Amino acid sequence: MKKTVATFREAKNNNEKLTMVTSYDYSMAKLVDGAGIDGILVGDSLGMVTLGYDDTLSVTVDDMVHHTKAVSRGAKNALIVADLPFLSYHVNTEETIRNAGRLIQEGHAHAVKLEGGYDVLDKVETIVKAQIPVMGHIGLTPQSINAFGGFKVQAETPTAKADGVLRYYIDFFNTLTILNIVTTH
Repeated sequence: MKKTVATFREAKNNNEKLTMVTSYDYSMAKLVDGAGIDGILVGDSLGMVTLGYDDTLSVTVDDMVHHTKAVSRGAKNALIVADLPFLSYHVNTEETIRNAGRLIQEGHAHAVKLEGGYDVLDKVETIVKAQIPVMGHIGLTPQSINAFGGFKVQAETPTAKADGVLRYYIDFFNTLTILNIVTTH
């Protein structure tokens, strides 16, 4: 069965589990799709995994469009989510929409993903208003490698980290819900 943003939302509302993996090319997407995986993320991690970069910061929108196109040709049933790479949404509104739109229109993604919280709330709202579904990113944010001085734990203890992250994202999710960017049912 073809997965869509609507089927993902319905599964969430029914507390059903979904599967999602990362793929960067046609062959892997075809295998993943054939295995019945619900969603495929075309991540900017392709810079490190496929292109040999030291980090994800060198990945461009053109790279993401190219790889998303390949994945979309291989996956016929999975929901395809494409990463907005570094500096593709830290720009003006028009360029943010254009970059997200390219991943949908040229890459044939069904949704885009971006890193951040309150600092990108205005970008999330802008992209959603342009009728482009957005998936959030919780956890390690590789695009912030220079701001954090590397891939580092952001709290002293696992409990502090979990409490801080959970509180932050619950608050952020509630803000998105109030703005009608996401729904709770």
